[in-house]
Amino acid sequence: MPRLSLKGLQMPESPIRKLVPYATAAKARGVKVYHLNIGQPDIETPEVALNAVKNLDRKVIEYSNSEGYASYRAGLAKYYKSVGVDVEDSDIMVTTGGSEALIFGFMTCLDPGDEIIIPEPFYANYNGFATMAGLNVKPITAKLEDGFSLPPISEFERRITENTRAILICNPGNPTGTLYGKESLEALAKLVKKYDLFLFTDEVYREFCYDSAIPFSCMNLQGIENNVVMIDSVSKRYSMCGARVGALVSRNKELMTNALKFAQARLSPPTLGQIAGEAALNTPPEYFERVKEEYVQRRNTLVDGLNAIEGVTCPKPAGAFYAMAELPVKSGDDFCQWMLEEFNYEGETVMMAPGSGFYSTRAFGEKQVRIAYVLKEEDLMRSIKIIEEGLKAYPGRIS
Repeated sequence: MPRLSLKGLQMPESPIRKLVPYATAAKARGVKVYHLNIGQPDIETPEVALNAVKNLDRKVIEYSNSEGYASYRAGLAKYYKSVGVDVEDSDIMVTTGGSEALIFGFMTCLDPGDEIIIPEPFYANYNGFATMAGLNVKPITAKLEDGFSLPPISEFERRITENTRAILICNPGNPTGTLYGKESLEALAKLVKKYDLFLFTDEVYREFCYDSAIPFSCMNLQGIENNVVMIDSVSKRYSMCGARVGALVSRNKELMTNALKFAQARLSPPTLGQIAGEAALNTPPEYFERVKEEYVQRRNTLVDGLNAIEGVTCPKPAGAFYAMAELPVKSGDDFCQWMLEEFNYEGETVMMAPGSGFYSTRAFGEKQVRIAYVLKEEDLMRSIKIIEEGLKAYPGRIS
């Protein structure tokens, strides 16, 4: 049999999806599974976006330009200006989800063997995207006891070598829900400028900041305008994960010109997704107000419920819709699989994402799990009870 590529063998599994076969088997046994493993909200997609697709009057679903429809890019520029990010149409490229935006950004800005510093825990697929681009991830660990706040800038600087070319952050964060403040980001900007690095900023959860917190975009950092590359997506903002439409945004003209070559190689972003995404720009403000209120309630229910379980620690997120919890177990991976494979409480169980998959450093996050509070409050309360009973019965529990 022909030998597979080293890159293919090195691609990491998704901790979010790798347990799907166990969940499928549990359902086949008649067990109800609450899916808290994945950021797929049960929030309804805005009606204006759904109607744009339902009422589409076209005879052909054609290609768009490789950078996306001009009208959509103009609409996105207007949207960004409305949230305080002053960019032009030419600074925006529509992509097949935020994932493709980051991959294009990596491929355009960085060479195989280059190093990128990322605070961990981080979105698990960053490891996969880095592997695809041949990059070496240099993690810097944020601590649960500090609420996963941005590590000291001195720790970032200690990790910089002659091969370091970029830093990547997610704000608000997945999987922690941590929100980095303006002061912390300005300190990071000084480091970026000092070493002339690229700063990739994943801001797909911008709309979901809680307790009066206001997000600060890295696009507004002074003095590093040509260093910042923003990643965005409609998936979470409008509960349109399946649309697979995102955006690569940068004021660096040379960067955007060269990124277009990768966009041309894949032809165009999804036509139907762009139609829905452009229509979604007309979503009324009340939609986001309702959604934020719902997420705050869900967050409080989940975090307070988890912290009431003996041995569980869960910081309260300031944004997004995820929480990282530390459990009294030897292995979060084993516990998550055991919950699906061997345990049920009154015919029900919970699917979570093992925390170790959100770290690049081996052996970190072993006792942690990521839980997405994307289900209604009633389901979250039930899930907390199931987790509590599961911890009581789990043979790998530690005191």
